[in-house]
Amino acid sequence: MINLITKLVLKPVAKAVYRPVIEGLENVPRDGGVILASNHLSFIDSVVIPLTAPRQVFFLAKAEYFTGTGVKGALSRAFFGAINAVPVERGTYRSAQASLESALEILRDGKAFGIYPEGTRSLDGRLYRGKTGVAWLALTAGVPVVPVALEGPEQILPVGKRIPRLRKVTVRFGEPLHFSELHGQARTAKARRQVTDEVMAAIQALSGQETAEVYNERPMAA
Repeated sequence: MINLITKLVLKPVAKAVYRPVIEGLENVPRDGGVILASNHLSFIDSVVIPLTAPRQVFFLAKAEYFTGTGVKGALSRAFFGAINAVPVERGTYRSAQASLESALEILRDGKAFGIYPEGTRSLDGRLYRGKTGVAWLALTAGVPVVPVALEGPEQILPVGKRIPRLRKVTVRFGEPLHFSELHGQARTAKARRQVTDEVMAAIQALSGQETAEVYNERPMAA
């Protein structure tokens, strides 16, 4: 029922209101496991990609989005369920590994999985160095990676804002990247770094962003 609501209600309404520019839909395989690796500019990215992709895309989301109580909690569960978000615990090495295992299960089920190699949102618009989880997944599952570039979602929902604004957004799906020659080398740091760097280069070619040669770390709490 939720998937039907997404297809018949959320997608048409979102496209009618925001009129997104979508390029390269033919580059997304219509079946089989595939990773959609995107730049990350806004919280709303995980809404934009599932609503513009030609197939269901699954993302990981904080478990807290699914555990709220009352009307607010019910609405949160319904919304994140509608965009195929999968609840995971975060914050420790063990939870990070569990997140990768959850993503691997999605890929082995022949589904599309969305990931942000930068790890967290870019607050200055630059493209930060990719973390190697995307490579571990691609090499372990033996699936292609489709680079994705988003432009404009940070204008729809800027950091600190709760109400989306009417702004244009562009979504570009690049040609799939295949790493068959490296399959089975997921435990090798050099192979993971090579794959990750190729994925980030493809994202940059699509987005045109200035690159930052450092990781994008979450700001420390005051």
